[in-house]
Amino acid sequence: MEISKMNLKDLQLISNNLSSDFDDFWNYNIFKSELENINSKYIVLKNNDEIIGFAGIWIALDEAHITNIVVKKSYRHQGYGAILLENLIKLAKSLNLKSITLEVNETNTFAIKLYEKFQFKNLGIRKKYYKNTENAIIMTKKFV
Repeated sequence: MEISKMNLKDLQLISNNLSSDFDDFWNYNIFKSELENINSKYIVLKNNDEIIGFAGIWIALDEAHITNIVVKKSYRHQGYGAILLENLIKLAKSLNLKSITLEVNETNTFAIKLYEKFQFKNLGIRKKYYKNTENAIIMTKKFV
């Protein structure tokens, strides 16, 4: 397994399979603009050149906001999300950021348990955050 900075070549490798193998939350053009944004940082997890997952943060002042952690559907529930999250935390710390925050669908119990395992704390709820129907839990982790 290898973690590296995600680049446009990585995006091109998964572009035809973004919605089928991963999730359909972003299209190619939106993702491309994210990779080109100076305030965005993305990492990719590979196994022998196969992209297993990717994750990203937005940086605002001294805080990081997790935009996504996505594992290929065929590799889910095998610990790869934890590897990506651990590396996002390391990245945020290396940039001397003071905290890392995210929103997670309140029905996504697997993700919530993962964030709690990494000592993220529940800050509150964003009502109807997803598709104007589903609530999001706001979670944060402060660095000491």
